[in-house]
Amino acid sequence: MVDRADPASAGSDFPRLGALTIDLCLTTGRPWPLGSSHDGKGVNFALFSANATHVDLCVFEGGTMRVLPLPECTDQVWHGYLPGATRGLQYAYRVHGPVGGGHRFDAQRLLLDPYARELTGIFSYGATADSPDHLRACVASDDFDWQGDTPPAVPWNDSVLYEIHVKGATQRQPDVPEALRGTYAGLASPAMLEHYRRLGITAVNLLPVHCFLDEERLIKSGRTNYWGYNTLAFFAPEPRYAARINGQSPVAEFKEMVRTLHAAGIEVILDVVYNHTAETDEFGPTVSFRGIDNASYYRLQPDDPKRYENYSGCGNTFNLLHPRVLQLVMDSLRYWVGEMHVDGFRFDLAATLTRDSGFLTAVRQDPLLARAKMIAEPWDLGPGGYQLGRFPSGWSEWNDRFRDDVRAFWLTGLSGSAALAQRLSGSSEIFRGSGRAPQAGINFITAHDGFTLRDLVSYQHKHNELNGEHNHDGHNHNFSWNCGAEGECDDPTVAQRRRNLQRSLLATLFLAQGVPMLQGGDELGRTQSGNNNAYCQDNVLTWLDWPGSDTALPDFTAGLIAIRKRFPQLRRGHWLDGETNDAGTRDVVWWHPDGREMTVDDWHSPQQGVLGFFLAPPDTTKPAATDPAPSLLLVLINREPTMRAFHLPAGRWTRICDSCAPAPFASAPVGTDSLVAAYSVQLFEQDFHHAFPSP
Repeated sequence: MVDRADPASAGSDFPRLGALTIDLCLTTGRPWPLGSSHDGKGVNFALFSANATHVDLCVFEGGTMRVLPLPECTDQVWHGYLPGATRGLQYAYRVHGPVGGGHRFDAQRLLLDPYARELTGIFSYGATADSPDHLRACVASDDFDWQGDTPPAVPWNDSVLYEIHVKGATQRQPDVPEALRGTYAGLASPAMLEHYRRLGITAVNLLPVHCFLDEERLIKSGRTNYWGYNTLAFFAPEPRYAARINGQSPVAEFKEMVRTLHAAGIEVILDVVYNHTAETDEFGPTVSFRGIDNASYYRLQPDDPKRYENYSGCGNTFNLLHPRVLQLVMDSLRYWVGEMHVDGFRFDLAATLTRDSGFLTAVRQDPLLARAKMIAEPWDLGPGGYQLGRFPSGWSEWNDRFRDDVRAFWLTGLSGSAALAQRLSGSSEIFRGSGRAPQAGINFITAHDGFTLRDLVSYQHKHNELNGEHNHDGHNHNFSWNCGAEGECDDPTVAQRRRNLQRSLLATLFLAQGVPMLQGGDELGRTQSGNNNAYCQDNVLTWLDWPGSDTALPDFTAGLIAIRKRFPQLRRGHWLDGETNDAGTRDVVWWHPDGREMTVDDWHSPQQGVLGFFLAPPDTTKPAATDPAPSLLLVLINREPTMRAFHLPAGRWTRICDSCAPAPFASAPVGTDSLVAAYSVQLFEQDFHHAFPSP
C-alpha cells in the first residue's frame, strides 16, 4: 500500500463515506480545458470519454461523498461547473458505459482524473470504492512566485547531463537536513548545489517524478517500484518525494526545486513514461484510464479486445493513435514546460510513442516545446522496435552503441580502435544522415538500468537475487569485466585495474563528440553489489553512498568535465571529417603509437588496443587579444595490460591529464615520447598556430 495522504491528516479517524446524491448543483460549464480548473468563483470539470453513457462527479466533504452527475457532453467531453468550489477540493469520477467489446466500465469504481495535478489519499490493491481514504484528485493551486525565473537554456553542445533519482540522490547525504533527504527540496539543497557546481554538470536528468504505483506483485513481496517507471498520473508530481515543510504542496515544492536549480544554472530534464500506464495488463487494477474509456486510451489486440498490445513489456500500450490520447500527452508536456518550468524530457521507450501516431509531428510544430530538450530512448519491445538514429532533427537519442562499443573496447577486447574512433567522433554513421549534429547522440557508459560504473569493472555476471526473480531478470549481455575477481576484492593488482578502468571509461565519455550523460553515483564509486536491475530496491543498495564514496573520484570527474569545457574541439557543433581546409588545418588526425598517422591496415586490425588522436580548435581565426590562445589537444589511449610507448610529433607538448597518476591533472612538459600505463588515458596540449602537426 502506498500512502499518499497529507502527513498532517495521516492516521486520523476518517468517517466512513456515505453516498449522497445532490441534483442540480452543477451548472453546464464548458468542455475545456480538460481536468479541473478554478476561476476564483468555482471549479469547472471536464472529462473525455467517447464511449461512456453518463459520468458522475464525486466530491468529498468531511466524511461525505456527494455524487453529482455531469450535466453535459460536448464532443465526447463530459463537463460541469461547481459554483463555490475551491482549490483543495477532493474529487473522483464514476463512469457508466457498456461492457464487452474492449470496454471495461464499472460504475462502482472511483476513478482518477487523467488531468489531476495533485493526488491525495491511499491506493490499495483490493480496496473497495467506499474506502474512506481512497486515492483521489485535488483541485490544485497554480499560485507560485517564480521570482523572474528563466530557463538556463544551455546549448546542447555545452550540456553535461547527470542522471539521478530524487530520493536516492540525498537519502544518505549527511549534509542535507534530515527532513529534506529523499525529497524535491533536498535535491536543491545547498549541499547538492555545491556538488553540482563541483562537478560542473549542466542538467539533472531525474528518473520518473510523475505520480506512479507500485505493482501488486512487488508489494506482496515487500518491495516497491523504486525507479518509478509505472506512471498513473501524467500531470501530478509524485507525492512520496515531497518534504511538505510548513504544509507546502508537492506541486509548490517541485516548482521551488526547479527555481533554485535554475538560479544555479542547472537545467531540469524529466524521464517520462507515456508508453504505458500503471494499470498494466488485463489483470491489473482499474484506477483511471481503463475505467474511463479503455477502448480509447489503450491499444487492444484486434482479434481479442479483452487483451492489450504490449509493446512496452509492462502489460499495456498507451494509444497515441487516438487524437484525445495524443492531446493528453501533449497537454502534459506543455504543462511541465509552461507551468512547472522544466527544460526537457527523456522519453522512455520512445519508439512506442511513434508507432503510427502523429506524436513526432505534434511535437515538431508546438511553439512551447520548441525550446525544450527532447531525448528519445529509441527502442521498445515490439516488432521493429529498435529505432536508433531514426528520430528527426530537433531530437537527441540515447546512444547504446556508444555504451556497448566503449565497454567492449576497454573491458572485453571485443571492440577495436576503429569502433572506438567511431564513437569518439560522435557516431556519425548513425546520426549524420538525417542532417543532425553530433549532439543528436547522448553518450553514456552506464545508466540506472544496468551495472554502476564500479560494478562494471567488478562483476563478470549479474547478481540480482535480492529482486526475488531467481536472478532471471536483468541483462546478461553487459560487456563487463571483473578484473580477475568477482565482487569486492582486496588484491591490490585487481584494485589498480579497476581504478584505472573506471577513470579511463569516464575519460572516454567526456572526450567524445556528442552529449555526455553521467549516472549519478558513478563519480562516487557507488556499488549495487552486482545488481544490474535494481528497479525494486528502495534501500541502501540504490541510494547514493555518500559516506562510503571514493574520495578522489569526484575530483577526477570534475577535472574531466573542466577539460571538456576548456577545449571547444570537444564540443563541436559540426562533424569531424579529417579533411584539410583552406587554412591548411585538419580537424582530426588519428595517431599510431609508432609516430605516424593510422593506415587502413591499422584500422582493420581487430587486436588494436592503442589509439591516439589530435583535435584542432574548431575556429582557427585569430583570437581577440583578451582570449586565451587556442590549443591543440592530443589524446593517447592504451587498453592493453602493459605499458605502451607513444612517439609524439614535433612540438612542445604539455601533459595535462594522466588518468592513472596519483595527481592526474598535474601539468608536466614531455619530450618526444610518452609512456602510457595499462588501461589508461593521457591528454596533452600545445599552442595552436594554424599549422596542424605533420604526420
